[in-house]
Amino acid sequence: MSAPPGFEPHFRKSPLTDPWEPLYSKRAGDAVIIGLEADTQHCNSRGFVHGGLISALADNAMGLSCAAQHETVSGLVTISLHLDFVRPAKIGQWLEFETTFLKPGNSIDSAQGRVTADGEVCALAGATFRVLA
Repeated sequence: MSAPPGFEPHFRKSPLTDPWEPLYSKRAGDAVIIGLEADTQHCNSRGFVHGGLISALADNAMGLSCAAQHETVSGLVTISLHLDFVRPAKIGQWLEFETTFLKPGNSIDSAQGRVTADGEVCALAGATFRVLA
C-alpha cells in the first residue's frame, strides 16, 4: 500500500519511532496528521496494533500540532496523556493520528485527537503539554 494523497515521509525522526518506519505525515490547517500502514512491527501477538504504539503516535501528533500554534517554542513536554481504545486496529489497515482540537497557551497547551483505522475510529486521545520557552 502506498500512502494516501497528501502524505509524505514523516518530517520528525526519533529513535523511538525508527523501528516503526515508514511513517508518513501531512498538515491539515494548523494540525499535523501522522499515518502508517499497520504491519507486524506495529502489532502484538494477536495481530492488533499495540496500544503503546497508538499512545506514542497520538502523543506525537498532538504535540506537533500544539507546537505549530507558537511562533517560537523550544519544545513541548507531555504532562498528561489519556486514550480510550474504541476498537482494535489490525495488520494491513491504514492508521491516521489526527488532532481535532487545540487550546494553545503561554505555558500549557492542550489537545484532543482521534486515531482511525481505514477511516473507522479506533481510539480517542487527549493530552496536556508544558510549553518550553
